Amino acid sequence: MAFFLLNVFAILLGSFLNNANASFYQYYSPLWGSNHLTVNPQATDVQLLMEKSSGAGFRSKLEYGSGLFHIRMKIPDRKTGGIVTSFYLTSAPDNQDPGNHFELDYEFLGTTGKVQTNVYDNDGGHREQTFNLWFNPSQDFHTYEILWNPHQIVFFVDKIPIRVFKNNKAHGVDYPWKPMHIEASIWNAEWAGVVDWSQAPFIAHYQDFDFAACPAQINTVSQCNSDNYFWNRQWELNAKQKRQMQNYRKSFMVYDYCSNPTTSKPECSLNN
Repeated sequence: MAFFLLNVFAILLGSFLNNANASFYQYYSPLWGSNHLTVNPQATDVQLLMEKSSGAGFRSKLEYGSGLFHIRMKIPDRKTGGIVTSFYLTSAPDNQDPGNHFELDYEFLGTTGKVQTNVYDNDGGHREQTFNLWFNPSQDFHTYEILWNPHQIVFFVDKIPIRVFKNNKAHGVDYPWKPMHIEASIWNAEWAGVVDWSQAPFIAHYQDFDFAACPAQINTVSQCNSDNYFWNRQWELNAKQKRQMQNYRKSFMVYDYCSNPTTSKPECSLNN
């Protein structure tokens, strides 16, 4: 009976975490640059401002062990390189050198429209895949989504899958086994180009703060692997999604770490 009640509670909790009326403060809190972070009175829209003195970021209040995570985001409309607008999951501790860790990234490289995805697999990352988009991400809100379950990680843009990272632990490839939290931020990086500070301030907008996920216990995600969670029941993309991803990647992918022998990693031959 206790096991049954625990499963019912887990299902209900996952449902509560998919509340479309959730405010920013229900699940998130400012992380850094709080004087450059603005929340509207209804807590339904957050603006992150970047200028020479600082950017800003926020994070989820809890750590998670699996889920379907999303945000609606609009990047700054003033054109420049060097400004990184991001949404990601990470196991890295706050305000510390992350070292080897797990991380799943959406990062806009400047404000020209290219989006980079990256996977840190308990290491330093360098699994970049970069894409153009079929829309201008500075002109309207679009949905950026990450599915993380025991079988696969999928990156979606407006429900179109653009990248899959499968669980290949059976082949010696690590797969996230530490809890991760959500972060979003705006900051500047030399590897993303040169910033035209005459265009500052740069303002990113975030909305739609609900998501469906399993809160994790300390240092383990095993309790979040149950198929009672709907997001854990998608072992692979369906046929339509596979066609969508193939067509999108053929038309819009501009960089793939797997295509270069010097950057390719073991999973490149396994993720097909």
